[in-house]
Amino acid sequence: MSARHIILCINVGSSSCKFALYSVSGGAESIVAEGVADRIGSSGGKIRVRDANGRSIAESDRDLARPQVAVDALFDEFERLKLPRLDVVGHRIVHGGAHHVAPEIVTPALIADLKRLIAFAPLHMPGGIEGVEAVAARHPKLPQVACFDTAFHRGMPERAERFPLPRELWDAGVRRYGFHGISYEYIMQALGADVPTRLIIAHLGNGASMAAVENGRPLDTTMGFTPAGGFMMGTRPGDLDPGVILYLLEQKGYDAAQLSRLVNLKSGLLGVSGLSSDVKTLLDARGSNANAAMAVEMFCYQIKKAIGALAAALGGLDMLVFTGGIGEHAAAVRAEACQGLAHLGLAIDPRRNDSNQDTISAADSRCRVRVIPTNENLMVARHAARLVFPAG
Repeated sequence: MSARHIILCINVGSSSCKFALYSVSGGAESIVAEGVADRIGSSGGKIRVRDANGRSIAESDRDLARPQVAVDALFDEFERLKLPRLDVVGHRIVHGGAHHVAPEIVTPALIADLKRLIAFAPLHMPGGIEGVEAVAARHPKLPQVACFDTAFHRGMPERAERFPLPRELWDAGVRRYGFHGISYEYIMQALGADVPTRLIIAHLGNGASMAAVENGRPLDTTMGFTPAGGFMMGTRPGDLDPGVILYLLEQKGYDAAQLSRLVNLKSGLLGVSGLSSDVKTLLDARGSNANAAMAVEMFCYQIKKAIGALAAALGGLDMLVFTGGIGEHAAAVRAEACQGLAHLGLAIDPRRNDSNQDTISAADSRCRVRVIPTNENLMVARHAARLVFPAG
């Protein structure tokens, strides 16, 4: 009989710490509890914990000054609720750089290396690293596993990874890393034997990207050096003409902090609409708000362009998968993004699409279009179980 292992998955962001607690036995996983420590670094911090059925079992107001405090507060709640003793903690780490190409057991050397990567993702890496260190401080003997959002893309050919910049910058690590890799890994596992020769996965959420996969291997992706690149997102602009940045620096007096706020927090759907970064809000408002309508139109147009570009890299398209919060739930975005792609053999069935069915392509569509919910926490749990308990 296989042993049961309890695995905590932590995803520390700039203002929240999401978690999921899994029981894993014999390759089967079941959720024990999940939730979030929210509003880290702001007033009104709150911890919410739900059981396996989604029912609230804890909700408390806490001062969550920084990620370490949030992780400690979560462990306090776990103990108060008498949740099972942990066997391993898995972490989603946004950036693994050029050399971390697979999940790894956390060591002091790995932490030191991740700290050297902070400059590559200054908004994301400090919280992730602090989460790892907070667990180690609380439970120093508890194994931890780091899963890198960039690792999936490390098999891309150099022509896709390189920017057209001098060689010394490539050697210094300035390259297209890609992100959402843990989500893409999960979708690949969910597809199983159904992985086609030419596949595009569209992870559409507040952060959004796509990956082109050829014969099960990553070929290209839309995000680049940072998660701000690619196509338009909730609060990020996607790719910009470098001249725009130079203009803002030289003519408008922007400094690095102002540029960071612009490209990470003030652009994208929010910047264009002036209303919200939430797609549902914008879809509801676009009938009476021209700016909301333009934001949605631009978003769908840029998704369509990205599909076309990646299909060109693949030499055609056999399957398109939508995932992420928007990809899974916004039927209107899926429909509008796929309009005009008949030349790729792609046709959407409106009834299937509106009801969020698994397959939303029409019966005569040469390209299958599917909607598959992602589960990054579960992917992290699987990696952690495989590394720490390889015999099951």
